[in-house]
Amino acid sequence: MEPLGGRIPRLWGAFVGWLDERFPATETWEYHLSKYYAPKNHNFWYLMGWLATVMLVNQLLTGIWLTMSYIPSGEGAFASVEYIMRDVEFGWLLRYLHSTGASALFIVVYLHIFRGLMYGSYRKPRELLWLIGMAIYLVLMAEGFFGYLLPWGNMSYWGAQVIVSLFGAVPFVGPGLMEWIRGDFLMSEITLNRFFALHVVALPLLLVMLVFVHFVALHHVGSTAPDGADIKKHKDAAGKPLDGVAFWPYTVTHDVHATVVFLFIFCAVVFFAPEMGGYFLEKPNFEMANPLKTPEHIAPVWYYTPFYAMLRAVTYPLFGVPAKFWGLVVMAAAIIIPAMLPWLDRSRVASMRCKGLASKTMLGIFVVSFFILGYLGLTPPSPWATALAQVCTMLYFAYFVLMPWYTQVEKTKPPPERVTM
Repeated sequence: MEPLGGRIPRLWGAFVGWLDERFPATETWEYHLSKYYAPKNHNFWYLMGWLATVMLVNQLLTGIWLTMSYIPSGEGAFASVEYIMRDVEFGWLLRYLHSTGASALFIVVYLHIFRGLMYGSYRKPRELLWLIGMAIYLVLMAEGFFGYLLPWGNMSYWGAQVIVSLFGAVPFVGPGLMEWIRGDFLMSEITLNRFFALHVVALPLLLVMLVFVHFVALHHVGSTAPDGADIKKHKDAAGKPLDGVAFWPYTVTHDVHATVVFLFIFCAVVFFAPEMGGYFLEKPNFEMANPLKTPEHIAPVWYYTPFYAMLRAVTYPLFGVPAKFWGLVVMAAAIIIPAMLPWLDRSRVASMRCKGLASKTMLGIFVVSFFILGYLGLTPPSPWATALAQVCTMLYFAYFVLMPWYTQVEKTKPPPERVTM
């Protein structure tokens, strides 16, 4: 009789052979994991894409469970959230995992984008990869906005009311556009229902599809090295990159270790500071939506505040069109313009490690202005805040608009032939 130790590998091999005849299982495993090589010198910044995937899975799973007890109606929405928090077993944990998870997701997404800016992850041949990533970011922003109204709290109601009313400033079609978005003349149960449908069904499907395409595009062109070296240039006799490591098991093991550390921090926030002083969950959102009671200061969640500050920074009408419309244009342009980076960057090198002082200075100014705008978006409007927001908005756009010039004239260092550890 054949021993069990010999039978299991034989049965497993037979099963894999049967599966490969009907589905490219081994080919997919090798292309995307065991034979996909990443640079040896991946660092902290390369963890953000993986952590974003982990948090996206958290959002999808907790969102499904929350939906089981949520009622998308004017009378039932706020009450169902309270029911989840008070009466559903571990409902409070699910709600906080979802609300804190949204902030955690945007934190790692912003860090992931910053890594792309540092290491030139948008340059040839990764233009399409970058554009898909920007599409994911836009869908995430829409997903967050539609989900923001669902608790039917007072800040959710008025925050959505302010953002939707901006479309009313669009010349000629503004009032009709605003009514079409709301589905009613005012923010109502109809608006809540359509936002719920988009948040729970349409956008998650689109998001999962885009993330899948993003991974496929990444594994086709390969990941950039921090120092700009091309790991595909130097290979051994078997065709394996000398400066790369197989994604499985080496990179995956590294990512799992980082995930454990990240989840410790994430869970500490969930259990001890889920509201984060009102930045993750605003205090007015613990009151039911009231069209007759405006919060003292209306501001979106922190991950939208840099763009909200740019919106408020535009205070002058132009060509007979009100300032509100131009603020909407500036805000939309600020979100979209990073997608143009593959064609704005004219530098001879990709990585910030090899670029000159001008690129490093402009990136530093860009990051500082983004943080300042984020703070200003949380504060009530004032003359000094508006002036500072106008300056920071110009600095934000200067990073992109001036890039074709300063990336050409600065002195750069040649990227290394081999990766540097």
